[in-house]
Amino acid sequence: MRFSITTWNINSVRLRLPIVEQFIVREQPDILCLQEIKCREEEFPLEPLQAMGYPHIILHGQKGYHGVAILSKVPLSEDHRQDYCGVGDARHISAIFERGGRRIRIHNFYVPAGGDEPDRSINPKFGHKLDFVEEMKVLRASTPGVSSILVGDLNIAPLEHDVWSHKQMLKIVSHTPVETEGLTEVMEKGGWLDLMRQHVPASEKLYTWWSYRAKDWEAADRGRRLDHIWSSPDLGPLLEKIEVLKEARGWNRPSDHVPVTATFRM
Repeated sequence: MRFSITTWNINSVRLRLPIVEQFIVREQPDILCLQEIKCREEEFPLEPLQAMGYPHIILHGQKGYHGVAILSKVPLSEDHRQDYCGVGDARHISAIFERGGRRIRIHNFYVPAGGDEPDRSINPKFGHKLDFVEEMKVLRASTPGVSSILVGDLNIAPLEHDVWSHKQMLKIVSHTPVETEGLTEVMEKGGWLDLMRQHVPASEKLYTWWSYRAKDWEAADRGRRLDHIWSSPDLGPLLEKIEVLKEARGWNRPSDHVPVTATFRM
């Protein structure tokens, strides 16, 4: 039995609903996790997405900013929204689903981008990002009777080949040592597996984001792996494949992120 989960920072679900629908028709993931939906829960396009085969939808929305959503073909229960850093931002949602005799908690994150200057003394946004990552360090992948999958736009490219130039990016927000070391500690303390790098060796370039600022993003190919899929160790052997749909970056009115899908054999 195959089971697939997609993560995608859609950068406004209402503006980009046509490409969400395009993706669903093409790929039909069992669970679709969206970040940066940029709308209140009552403004989310619930009915058209339910009509496309996702009757189970849970939301953590916010007017004009942030926001995360989980769309599922299978029932969701025990949904939870964590207010990281206690500022009221809609940056996390989780729920439990059952598949292959397992109870699995899916976490959907949108970590703060952190602004442009990697110095918390002059850039409060960067400080907020570091504090958010610090709070994530208590999150455990394995709890009694429940496996876990963590997905989302974590806004950090932790490995050397997660960016187009490790040397040139060391002082750029998303790849500075304090960020990459922090995210690595989240993974290690929580007992998480990086499923994308389980499938694609760390020695190979792997990107999920290409800047809107690039004149020709495809030719320049100056990407970063900002979007992630992690799991508890017991799910690692069940991973069949990871797909990064790079061509979605060239769709009509695209997000600067592309969908990433993990397929499991349950």
